[in-house]
Order: sequence, then structure tokens, then C-alpha cells
Amino acid sequence: MITTPDILDAIRDHGEDSYPEEGCGFLLGTVRDGVNHVRAIRRVANRQATNRTRRYALTPDDYRAAQQAATEQGLDIVGFYHSHPDHPARPSETDLVEATFPGYTYAIVAVHDGSATDLTAWTLAPDRSRFEQEAICTETTITA
Repeated sequence: MITTPDILDAIRDHGEDSYPEEGCGFLLGTVRDGVNHVRAIRRVANRQATNRTRRYALTPDDYRAAQQAATEQGLDIVGFYHSHPDHPARPSETDLVEATFPGYTYAIVAVHDGSATDLTAWTLAPDRSRFEQEAICTETTITA
């Protein structure tokens, strides 16, 4: 994943704002040479009805709105992000079960006692059996 420090800060901020519940949203950008270039995020309210400190949910309307926002910016949905309140920034078993898009970036920010700490990125293996850690590279500016 290639992005800017400002976008990483926005993901961290959303995790802190949502604490002690999970925050979630979409990563918008482009794909070049198999690498997701994240140029914007789209915050989404956590639609999970229960256990919001350990789970998040998105609705079909959230997907449609994110796709429309991406299209208006000349971008695509290239992944998702969510926070792990008081839990490490690595995918859980639930994250693996619910992940459906190989090639997307799944970013996770750990938020401990209300403060964002680690931020990691993962990609779903083509056979959907596991996540593989994805490097996070930053640029001051991103070109399309």
C-alpha cells in the first residue's frame, strides 16, 4: 500500500474518534503494478448492532456511497480499514472469515486506551485461506 502520512493520520484519527468501539471505512485509490495507491478514505459509521467493541459491519448502501464517492474522484475502492480497540493491529479470525476480496488492502489500526498505536496493512491470499502482511509506503504526494 502506498499512501500519504495525512491519510494514515486520518485512519488513526477515526480509530481514536470511534474508541472504545471499532471504527471502519473504505480505502479509495488506484491500482498500479499490483499495488494499491490509497489517495483518500471514506469514513463509515459502524453498523454492527452488538459487540461493537470487537466487530464492525458495513451495509450495501455504504458500499454504493463509497463507490459513488470514489467514482466522483476518479478513483476506485481498493480496500477497507478498521480499528482494533485494545487489541493488536493484526487480523482476527473474524476478519479472515468476513474478508472477501483478494487484492484489496485491509488496514488495521490498534487503539489502546483511546490512542492509536500500530497501523498495519494486509492482503487476502488468493485462496482466501490467510492474510499476508502488506508493506505501507508513504509519499508526500501521490500521482495518479
